[in-house]
Amino acid sequence: MILKPVYRELGPNALARRAGKAYRQLRECRLCGHCCGVDRLSGRTGICRAGKTVLISGYGPHFGEEQPLVGRYGSGTVFFSFCNLQCVFCQNYEISAEAMGDQRSLPQLARIMLTLQQRRCHNINLVSPSHYVPQILGALYLASRQGLSVPIVYNTGGYDALDTLRLLDGIIDIYMPDIKFLQAESARRLAGARGYPETVKQALVEMQRQVGDLTLDNQGVAVRGILVRHLVLPGNLADTEAVLDFLASEVSPNCLVNIMDQYHPAYRAAEFPPLNRRPTRSEITEALNMAQERGLRVYS
Repeated sequence: MILKPVYRELGPNALARRAGKAYRQLRECRLCGHCCGVDRLSGRTGICRAGKTVLISGYGPHFGEEQPLVGRYGSGTVFFSFCNLQCVFCQNYEISAEAMGDQRSLPQLARIMLTLQQRRCHNINLVSPSHYVPQILGALYLASRQGLSVPIVYNTGGYDALDTLRLLDGIIDIYMPDIKFLQAESARRLAGARGYPETVKQALVEMQRQVGDLTLDNQGVAVRGILVRHLVLPGNLADTEAVLDFLASEVSPNCLVNIMDQYHPAYRAAEFPPLNRRPTRSEITEALNMAQERGLRVYS
């Protein structure tokens, strides 16, 4: 199966209009669930601490993602600095909380995308992109005019505003959201995200509407669709059963979900028991069984 990336079908003029509309939103930023309303174009910053300029901690072919993204040559991953979530257990806190990274202009970000394509990566994988959507669209416009033609992966923590996702309709090929909690107090206390459950629910339903279930090509590489991640936390802090019920009933019964078992205490996790321990084998097994009982496609 060969599918042209959706942004190639949209065309550069439409991409330019979307980028312009997104940039205007930076004057009163409501790109994510925080809806801070700050003027980032004037140098002010909100909860995510990102300003007008993109900060990138690194990029390159990545082989640690799910196999449908990695294929033979890797996923072309771009790691954006800062994050619109403040997870106390973040395993990449040097990037998300301590802002490790370098400033990049839009032409430089476009060149990164083209370089990853030249290295035969199967996609451009945008990690923690929510607070940089305008800049990403501007760079994608430039890169598409120079021949970029691989799928775009939106790799997000799920705290995305609906209006922002609608700007991405017809641009993003693969959504890879991480649905973290469906209990409001857990989200507020452990990720600093008020209203996260309703925001992430609306976001995933919209993502599914845009791209549908995950589709693979003849080589088993993802070309379009949604792949959901859910990290199992100790003591059921991740509300796993509620998450799986939601995915099966409101997103898609054929949803591909990765039940992630790699949690380990990091950053400030020791301050928030039971996050000071790894999940037990029985907790992981129970989560996998619940997903299978609901008929979901479980990534393994």
